[in-house]
Amino acid sequence: MSAVKDSRIIDKINSLGFDIDRMPKHIAVIMDGNGRWAKKQGFFTRIKGHENGVTALRELTTSTAELGIEYLTVYAFSTENWNRPKTEVKALMNLLVGALKDELPVLQKNGIRLNAIGNLTTLPQKAFKELHEVMNATKNNNHLVLTLALSYSSKTEILHAAQKIAMDVKQGKLQPEEVDEGTFEKHLFTHNLPDPDLLIRTSGEFRISNFLLWQIAYAELHFSDTLWPDFTGKDLYAAIQDYQQRERRFGKTSEQLNK
Repeated sequence: MSAVKDSRIIDKINSLGFDIDRMPKHIAVIMDGNGRWAKKQGFFTRIKGHENGVTALRELTTSTAELGIEYLTVYAFSTENWNRPKTEVKALMNLLVGALKDELPVLQKNGIRLNAIGNLTTLPQKAFKELHEVMNATKNNNHLVLTLALSYSSKTEILHAAQKIAMDVKQGKLQPEEVDEGTFEKHLFTHNLPDPDLLIRTSGEFRISNFLLWQIAYAELHFSDTLWPDFTGKDLYAAIQDYQQRERRFGKTSEQLNK
């Protein structure tokens, strides 16, 4: 991914009063509150919330791309979500297929590459097929990488990495003393992504919910009271403004950073 920002992106960043040198490179989002939004609106089904959540994701993706942010990762469906009512899970999978088909022209127009992490083989065949078709169609886009975390569990991801490394050691491909952070990260689902700088969670909840536990070790956390379907570019800007007010020390002191 190129870090070069064109004049339109620079103008947008400046118009919002952001420090261009302190923009996050990678934003991760826990999209929460669809069900409560639907209930609040008087709908008898949570699906209406999920449908409007797709619109919110489209706006988030567009707003993120306009700011020249290179990576956006969203928590779309966790492994725990398979335990929801079967009718809701089926509707969510159908919504995923439909959204992928509908959003492909938008992704292509805006140079957005679709990526996915998680235990993707557990997805219904139709969803799995559509996902990979869109990923393949957008593989050469380089403006923004949009990663969907689907059937994703961070604990499972970490266990999978540990098992792969243990197998490499057992087969003599790797020595125990050679196992370091870099080795471990190469075995994570996110091995081709930088760690998030900013994690946003919507709906007023203060939980990480088994999302990117390794990767967010030094991410700045922003919790928004906005229910996901109501999340707009203004909410994103508020999160970035909050982020830019933080001092990211990575274990160092303020004095060390200010030298």
